Amino acid sequence: MSVATIRPYTASDGARIACYDWAAEPAHGGRVRGVVLLVHGLGEHAGRYDALAEELNRWGFSVRGYDQYGHGDSDGPRGTLPHERRLLDDLADLIGYTRAQHALAPLILLGHSLGGLVAARLLAEQPRLADGLVLSSPAFDAGLGFAQRALIALLLRLAPDWAVSNGLDPAALSHDPAVVAAYRQDPCVHDRISARLARFIDASGPIVQAAAAHWAVPTLLLYAGADRLVDPRGAQRFAAAAPPALVEAHRFEPLYHETFNETHRQSVLLQLRRWLDARFP
Repeated sequence: MSVATIRPYTASDGARIACYDWAAEPAHGGRVRGVVLLVHGLGEHAGRYDALAEELNRWGFSVRGYDQYGHGDSDGPRGTLPHERRLLDDLADLIGYTRAQHALAPLILLGHSLGGLVAARLLAEQPRLADGLVLSSPAFDAGLGFAQRALIALLLRLAPDWAVSNGLDPAALSHDPAVVAAYRQDPCVHDRISARLARFIDASGPIVQAAAAHWAVPTLLLYAGADRLVDPRGAQRFAAAAPPALVEAHRFEPLYHETFNETHRQSVLLQLRRWLDARFP
């Protein structure tokens, strides 16, 4: 399995962000086909993507990932945000950093769950930042009800940085028991979320949905039909509203949330490779 080189990256405000690099061996005429920038989900970290990075390396893509603020080995109290644009600003910084190092290579964002929401919202605002986007079970609809939104609004006034359990059930990540066990035992995984982070998630979904009809970035959308952690109807609505020439969507009906870590992951990887081969030969 590919092993990442981990080094700190200093964000524009001085925060330390853990950055992971999985370098591809040049092939395809002595060139790297592109760079994939991974954006992980809520509570996890980029180190969980070794297996996916290995596949991408094998296909000729270099891979970079990073631990989002308040996650993994990056700075910040677990599950919190100092301000609403924190995750967006960090991704924009990492895109600039990566572009500077790989100026001639296509840059593809690959965001899972919360990471997919962050990547999609940033590209809704600035579509030229990336050449392509892959979305894995994006958190376009967190499934919050009236009572949950009322509680978030109250906590935003009283204790916006108070982090509570996010309620995520690890058993709903994958049908693969080894994946679930590894997640439960991972010391870099947490289950925290603050009111400010919850509001960011809840507010960003509608922003992305509103941009769908005018979407301008080639996008592959891979989502799980049996997802119990985000509502798959959010991804479905986005795909229905977006230009079909730019957004290719695949729903994997029996799969749980982490499609790349599922027992039938090969069908997901096949769609990813087909799309990359067509868009970035």
